[in-house]
Amino acid sequence: MTISRIHTPLTERFGIDYPIFGFTPSQDVAAAISRAGGLGVLGCVRFNDPGELDEVLEWMHKNTDGKPFGVDVVMPAKIPTEGSKVDLDSMIPPEHRAFVERTLDDLGVPPLPDGQDRLNTGVLGWLHSVARSHVDVAMEHTRKYGQIKLIANALGSPPDDVIALAHENGVAVAALAGARDHALNHVAAGVDIVIAQGYEGGGHTGEVASMVLWPEIVDAVGSAAPVLAAGGVGSGRQLAAAIALGTQGVWMGTYWLTAAEYNLGATTESGPSTVQQALLKATSRDTVRRRIYSGKPARLLKTRWTDAWDDAGAPEPLPMPLQNLLVGEAHARISLADDPDVVAMPAGQIVGRCNEIVPVADMIEDLVTEYAASIARLDGTL
Repeated sequence: MTISRIHTPLTERFGIDYPIFGFTPSQDVAAAISRAGGLGVLGCVRFNDPGELDEVLEWMHKNTDGKPFGVDVVMPAKIPTEGSKVDLDSMIPPEHRAFVERTLDDLGVPPLPDGQDRLNTGVLGWLHSVARSHVDVAMEHTRKYGQIKLIANALGSPPDDVIALAHENGVAVAALAGARDHALNHVAAGVDIVIAQGYEGGGHTGEVASMVLWPEIVDAVGSAAPVLAAGGVGSGRQLAAAIALGTQGVWMGTYWLTAAEYNLGATTESGPSTVQQALLKATSRDTVRRRIYSGKPARLLKTRWTDAWDDAGAPEPLPMPLQNLLVGEAHARISLADDPDVVAMPAGQIVGRCNEIVPVADMIEDLVTEYAASIARLDGTL
C-alpha cells in the first residue's frame, strides 16, 4: 500500500508530507529528507565558524527544491559565564589530557595532519557564544529565503531572547525533554514543540524509556504543545506506535547515519564510510550511556574508545563544556582515522536495525509503507 501523505497537525503546520523530522549533522542527508517529504533538521554543533554554517545553509537553500527545513543548536536556557577558548582550555586538568593522549596512542589513532591548530580543532558549538552565532546565521537565512521553519535545542529551552527572536521570524521552537518536568518547563518558557526523547535515543538522553515517556509527556502538556516522539524509532511500525500514543510525529537521528548520502568522517572511494562500517555491524546492545562525549549523559556507539573510559584507571569526565574541549581534538583525530572499532559517535539502540546503506528517499518510502501496513492491520482488529 502506497500513500502520498500522513496527516497530523504538524504536517499541516510545516507544509510537509510526512510527520518525519530527521535530525542529522549532514547537510546532504538533511536536504534529502526535506526533498522526500519530511523535515530535515541540520545539526549545527559541528560548525566552529559561522561563515561555514552560512555557506552550508546557502547550499541547503539551493538543494531542497524550496521545501522547508530546520536547524538544531546546543545552548542552555541560562547564559553561562564563559571565558575564551584559551581560558577554558587552561581549566582542563593535565592528568585528563595525559589519559586522552595515552589512550589515542594505545588505540593507534594517528595525530592530526601537519598545520592543524590543536586549540581550534574539535567542536566549539557546545560553547554558548558559538551556538548564539548559529542562531544569528539561521535567522538571517530565514529572513532571506523563509525556508527555515524550525529551530530545535538539544539542551532544554533556549534563552528567552532566542525564543522571541525565532518567533519574530516566524520560526517554531522545539526542545528535547527526557522527563515530564522538562516538558512542562519548556511549555512555560514558550517552546512550541516538545521532543520527548526516551532512554533508547542516541546523544543526550534521560532515564525514562520511550514507551513510558511519550504518553506521559503527551498527557502532561495536553493542548499546550504538540509532541514529537524520539528514541528508538527506526521503522514504520514505530512511527505508527508513536502516533497511537498521542504524538504528532517522530524525531529520528540514528536512523539516517547509514543513509547513502551521509559522507562525514573518514570515507572510501566506494563502500561505507568508517563510521558506517561500525554502525552496520552493531546490534541494539552495542551502545553505552556515558558523560564522556560532552560532560552530560549521552548514548554512544560502544567501541574501544568508550571501553577505555570504562577502565579502572580512567578519570571522571569533566562537566560541560570542558569535557568536549578535552576530547575535541581526539574526536577530530578519530574521525580522520580509518578504524571502525575506534569511533566516537552518538547512536541510539535502534542502531541494531541499521543494516544496510540506503538512499534517504528509499528510507522514507520504507517508513511510510510500513506505517500504512501497520494502520491497516490495526484497523482489522476493530
